[in-house]
Amino acid sequence: MTITIKRKPMERWSGACTEAAVFTNAFYAFYDLDRPAYYAFAAARLPSEEARIAVSHLFSLVAENWATVVTERRPSAWAWEQHTQVIARRSGHTTTATDDVCLLHYQLRLTIGQIAVTTGAETATVTALLAASDRETGNRTVSGHTWAGIEPTTSPELEPSPASGRPCGRSRHRGAATP
Repeated sequence: MTITIKRKPMERWSGACTEAAVFTNAFYAFYDLDRPAYYAFAAARLPSEEARIAVSHLFSLVAENWATVVTERRPSAWAWEQHTQVIARRSGHTTTATDDVCLLHYQLRLTIGQIAVTTGAETATVTALLAASDRETGNRTVSGHTWAGIEPTTSPELEPSPASGRPCGRSRHRGAATP
């Protein structure tokens, strides 16, 4: 089941957009900007059809609460929190912010700036989470150079991310089956 959101044409009154049209267009801009990343994230954690359903339900929830969402300091943070909760419920696995940022950066190849916009986090927070994951996994490389001459190490308890082969810390899934 796919939910298609149809756009209404902008209403014009005396050559200016009405508040309702601006409000509606703000939602569509949010939808257009974030839906691809939300779907990719969901598809990485759920079967394809489940991911589609989860994202459709999420954007329905956001649309229903849009008047409240836009009053949040970081509307995208509110939506991301709802999204990760939906994914956790549907997958049966809870993840940490570090796990999520690793997936977005190393597997889905989003930049730090894109992750910050999508999740509503500060760029510095995203950078710190990635650095913490790198420290945890023993990965001390930055663009092929080592930090202070320390060579990267691997550990049997680290799980590499499937798409990039980069470790993203120890699995935090409770009860997750090992591949």
